[in-house]
Amino acid sequence: MAKDALVSDDLAKKFATEKDTPYLRWVREEGLDIISAHYVRNLRTVELKPWARRGGKGVYINHEASRTSNDCYVCEIAPGKKLEPQRQLFEEMILVLDGRGSTVVWNDAGKKITFEWKSGALFAIPLNAWHQHFNGSGSEPARFVAVTNAPPIINLYEDLDFVFNTAHDFKTRFAGEPDYFSAKGEQKGLLLETNFVPDAVNLPLISAKERGAGGGHIRFNMAKGSMNSHISQFPIGTYKKGHCHGPGAHVIILSGEGYSLMWPEGEEPKRYDWEVGTMIVPPNMWFHQHFNTGDSPARYLAFKHEVVSVRNAQGVPKAWISRRVGGDQIDYADETPLVRELFVKELAKNGLTPKMDLAYEQELETLPPKVA
Repeated sequence: MAKDALVSDDLAKKFATEKDTPYLRWVREEGLDIISAHYVRNLRTVELKPWARRGGKGVYINHEASRTSNDCYVCEIAPGKKLEPQRQLFEEMILVLDGRGSTVVWNDAGKKITFEWKSGALFAIPLNAWHQHFNGSGSEPARFVAVTNAPPIINLYEDLDFVFNTAHDFKTRFAGEPDYFSAKGEQKGLLLETNFVPDAVNLPLISAKERGAGGGHIRFNMAKGSMNSHISQFPIGTYKKGHCHGPGAHVIILSGEGYSLMWPEGEEPKRYDWEVGTMIVPPNMWFHQHFNTGDSPARYLAFKHEVVSVRNAQGVPKAWISRRVGGDQIDYADETPLVRELFVKELAKNGLTPKMDLAYEQELETLPPKVA
């Protein structure tokens, strides 16, 4: 199976007019580049261009596999400056990469609230609410990464005035509640319903043994949106189980160092080294697996659209379910020898040894029979 299923130029030309979309034309009109990549070494240092309409700098980072469901952009606010106010008929989740500042959110009813943020903060913009971001430092820029579901909205309406200038308050999403961004939240299983996380790097997590290696996990529903996100962490000397899912997950490294393997079924894995600030975007149904080779726990945030979660009849993502029973997760027992050999080798470079024996043993206690 060819990795990108490339075809002849003659066949590609027959579909060329369908590749360009209202969304892509809008990004070009904004004067910004689109980095079509499923790996960016560091969002903190990726090159940006002036973004005249918003009053900052930006770049879009959209792999082909996710561009029809959700998108990603990085934006920077100059020292002592602010972005222009904006409202939009699409959802947006934001992670602050560097700096500190504040955001004002208001609706047409006149309800306005302000909250402060710093590096590591995570929040969502309520649907169609006016908002404006301010850099709180006079000497350092503030930079954030955002994921939105703008592509299907802009492609559906193909009317930018409607998308960005419709006067309507979605009162069930935001009605000017004073504590809207107060970091409060209700925990329902793995899901935390909240609109603001002040420190995603140190947020307490819940045990998620199903993903292997004694890791922690928490999922978010922010601003009552249809998009979602989660944070996962795994200990020193361990790695997560390989799995695959639908397109549109933007995996951003919050702490630690290591690497990921990523591959379409039937091909050899490719390696992607990461550090704090790296982003990996697995293409549709590509297997991927994350490895901690550093001297501290590794943590990442995944911004994603619901299209990512291929679920079973019980609502459980198949990426959490063993391939032995029809899921999309590879059990440790079914890994190729390459996985463990490479992990041992990479840990040794940092003077570390694997701490996976317990995870292997615990899996065997509940491992389903292997289907012929």
